Order: sequence, then C-alpha cells, then structure tokens
Amino acid sequence: MHKRFGKSDIILITATLVIAIVALLVTKKFLMGGGDEVLITIDGETFGEYSLLTEQTIDITDSEGKTINKLKISGGKANMIWADCPDKLCVKHNEISKENESIICLPNKVTATITKSSGGVSDIDSVSK
Repeated sequence: MHKRFGKSDIILITATLVIAIVALLVTKKFLMGGGDEVLITIDGETFGEYSLLTEQTIDITDSEGKTINKLKISGGKANMIWADCPDKLCVKHNEISKENESIICLPNKVTATITKSSGGVSDIDSVSK
C-alpha cells in the first residue's frame, strides 16, 4: 500500500502556506495604507474634516449645540472617547488609522471615517462617454 503523504509533500504544502501567508500580510500592509484625515458626518451630513497629524479632541454637536460624541485624535489615530448614547459601542471600538476604517454611533447617527486628503487633486484622470 502507498503512503498518502511523503516528506516531500509535507514540505511542499508547508512552504506554499508560508508563502501565501507572507504574501497576504505584505499585500495588506501596502494596500491598506494609512489615511491622513478623519471625516465626521451626522446623519449623512458633513460635520467636519480633521487632520490626523494634529492632536485634538473634537466635540461633536447636534443641531441644537448639544455635545453628542467626543472624538480624540492622537498619534495619527482617531478614537471615540465619549458618547451620549445607551450602548456606548462606539466608545468600545478600537482606534482607527487606516483609510476607509470607520467608527459608527448608530443612536446618534455619527460616523467617523479615515480618508486620504485629495489636496484639491482628483483621482480621476479622464471621463469617457
């Protein structure tokens, strides 16, 4: 009777797995670059854009001027540190720093999303019809 797996097969499978894991980590590192701004919206309307390079605490207020959330920017990362909502899930969320990562406070309809600043230059080179 023949063996199903020999020593060479196990080495080949292990090497393939290691290469795949390394490729995945390298791809994730380079494709998920860090952003440099955080865009805050309330109910889909822009509240403000803030640089991740400037350490600050932002009071996010509703239309009546009442503070509903507080976002802290420190060390190039943004973190919701306080929320006037019952579940406080947004406060428990990890800090964000990579492009397109978000912290969402559903009860207050607040979203903080990491973006890249465009610097006034569009990513679109041309439009075809």
